[in-house]
Amino acid sequence: MSVFASPRFLRNVLLADAASCLGSGALQLLFTAQMAELLRLPAALLLGTGVFLLAYAAAVAIVATCNPIPRPLVWLFAIGNAGWALACVALLASGWLSPSSLGVAWVLAQAACVAVLAELQWTGLRRSPVVGWA
Repeated sequence: MSVFASPRFLRNVLLADAASCLGSGALQLLFTAQMAELLRLPAALLLGTGVFLLAYAAAVAIVATCNPIPRPLVWLFAIGNAGWALACVALLASGWLSPSSLGVAWVLAQAACVAVLAELQWTGLRRSPVVGWA
């Protein structure tokens, strides 16, 4: 059986999304000053996105435990993840910031991670049966 065909695929993708946001958000909140200095990113940006990531992680984790999983919310998460990826790239391309090489890597890693999660969520929605919140 393909991993994509598993009935738990979409739930597992949502849990991975929640875990990645929990990790990134916690790092950004616990080590705001250190990360700002190392990455040469504004502390306010790291703090604000850290808070958002923790709230988002909680919301995604809650949705992942629903039975059935509310599909409109997963669509919202997938669109949000795609938007986050685009925003990360736009932020770097804008020239508004002068991050260190590690800062660029941090932002691009987030962009890549959420782009993959958006694709996996979309794939999970296409392959999962429509029940409940169609």
